[in-house]
Amino acid sequence: MFISILQTINELLAAGISITAFSLLLYALTLNLKDRVVRSFAFILACVVIVFTGDALSSITVPGPELEFWLRLQWVGIVFLPPTYLHFSDALLATTGRPSRGRRRLAVRLMYLFSVAFLATLPFSLLVGPLVESRQPAPYLARTPLTWIFTVYYALVILWAGVNLLRAYQRTVSSASRRRMAYLMIGGLAPALGSYPYLLLGPGLAANHPAWFWLAAMISNLMVSALLVLMAYGVAFFGVPWPDRVVKRRLFKWLMRGPVTASTVLAITTLARRAGERFGLEYNAAVPVLMVASILVLQYAITLAAPHWERWLFHGGDRQDIDLLQRMEERLLTSSDLRQFLESVLAAICDQLQSPAAFVTGVGDDGLETLISIGSPDIPEQSDLSDVLLEQVHRNGFGGRLFTWGEYWLVPLFAARAEGSGLLGLLGVSRQPEQSLEPDQIESLLLLSQRAAMALEDRLLQRRVFASLEVLTPEVELIQTLRAATRYGGRGALVDVLTQPGVSIEQSNLSRWVKDALTHYWGGPKLTDSPLMRLKIVQRALQEHEGNPTNALRSILRTAVEHVRPEGERRFTGEWILYNILEMKFMEGRKVREVAMRLAMSEADLYRKQRVAIEAVANAMLEMEKQALEEETLPANAEQPNPSSEAR
Repeated sequence: MFISILQTINELLAAGISITAFSLLLYALTLNLKDRVVRSFAFILACVVIVFTGDALSSITVPGPELEFWLRLQWVGIVFLPPTYLHFSDALLATTGRPSRGRRRLAVRLMYLFSVAFLATLPFSLLVGPLVESRQPAPYLARTPLTWIFTVYYALVILWAGVNLLRAYQRTVSSASRRRMAYLMIGGLAPALGSYPYLLLGPGLAANHPAWFWLAAMISNLMVSALLVLMAYGVAFFGVPWPDRVVKRRLFKWLMRGPVTASTVLAITTLARRAGERFGLEYNAAVPVLMVASILVLQYAITLAAPHWERWLFHGGDRQDIDLLQRMEERLLTSSDLRQFLESVLAAICDQLQSPAAFVTGVGDDGLETLISIGSPDIPEQSDLSDVLLEQVHRNGFGGRLFTWGEYWLVPLFAARAEGSGLLGLLGVSRQPEQSLEPDQIESLLLLSQRAAMALEDRLLQRRVFASLEVLTPEVELIQTLRAATRYGGRGALVDVLTQPGVSIEQSNLSRWVKDALTHYWGGPKLTDSPLMRLKIVQRALQEHEGNPTNALRSILRTAVEHVRPEGERRFTGEWILYNILEMKFMEGRKVREVAMRLAMSEADLYRKQRVAIEAVANAMLEMEKQALEEETLPANAEQPNPSSEAR
């Protein structure tokens, strides 16, 4: 009875490991597969999936050809585990600033070739022999002379990979990096040691002590389950620019909704089916009911618990900021929401005043623009409305409320918190000739107008917030990318990341920043408040310009423009077009039409060439910044040599 219980537990654990490995493999595929660490970890997970899928299916298969097939399938994953581990360790070592000089890469490729050679012998019963069904505690494939050779190969390569992991751990500097590298070292032991079928090496000992065998197998499977997740946690930080709290939250939610839910449902249905078989029920109707119910209950519990565990486990001291952002997302007033609300306000006004039509206009960059209208209002020209509105506001000030104009009652909408005039728009209601309003109708109209003004003001404030976020987003993305690159690579990664394909000019919005700064080259907020102020080259130039950041940035822009200038005297030929556009448009401040006529091109062609010229300036600034970072980083690295950086 005890052995039967242990066997059932091991079957469920093997299936759970297979599910967990497959779920983590899918999760790894959502990460940045351009990162070698993530790619090699995905290979390890694929091998683990094959090994434990074969193990789980073989445990519920009757002896015969099908059982032998599943046992041989396990060996496909086992054979490729050594090279994938060596590949993974090489990628980690390169991440910490110790790239391969060619020897480690060659060794990884040779190990893959050796594994392919071992795999080729599997169908011919050379790597492992035929199925042994009669021996206890479980069927297994007989060992062969080649099995011992492969076992030595397996142990040596895994040991080699472990040495590389130790070297990578020694090269990390920060406490967070060392902790995560330790997770990878400890977690990496589980698949390597728990995937090998030790039963074929000592079948006699296992047959004499079956209870101890199944108990050891259960402990091994439990360790593999836990340490595989630990290993995945360490890898989840590679190749992504997300903050740590986002990485942890996404991985934890994926584990709860994926492996935990699937494994729990599998265990419940398996136990229910076997309990039914014990009582003589070949088909237990409770199995599908329990399956559906357990899925729904688990998903419901996860949904309820997710906000609480995220708040307590991942937000930490930033809990207040995260809660504010979440509330903002839930209560965001979109353009569609604004129109729906204004439509309900206008409908209430029309019902109250028995008016056939009404409209709301808002103050935009080009004057008044119609936001929403109901009925069939004959809305006056926007320019006429603008003149009337400005005249009434000027005449009555902020006290001006309801007034008539032609066939409309008009109510100016003012902001309660905005600076300046606070003028947001205009609410108009169609009126009949000689129609007058009762005091209670006027009160209702003004009250509903205040509601409309409140919605317009909230939307205006949100648009300002979004405008700020639009400016900050590329900066934050670049900062997160640099922070992610330096988790394991040290300060030198700040230079390397600028030249990586994943951090292009478009992604960092450098071209847009350069264009904005050039537009206000002789003064303006796009120059004085430019994100380019934070560049190292601009900070260095402060000393030459008496601490004036505007003049420092202006000089850097001028230097970058000069990089675009061809050699020789200035001309108006094809090779000088980019420089002439920059000089005439931004430095001399000429109008677009004047520049286009002088360069003998259309305005559309001028704008296309201008984009090319600005990207050339951005590239020049990028090279200048890279050189400045290299000059700062190299002396620092020379002063603090790494004790483990000797040639390997």
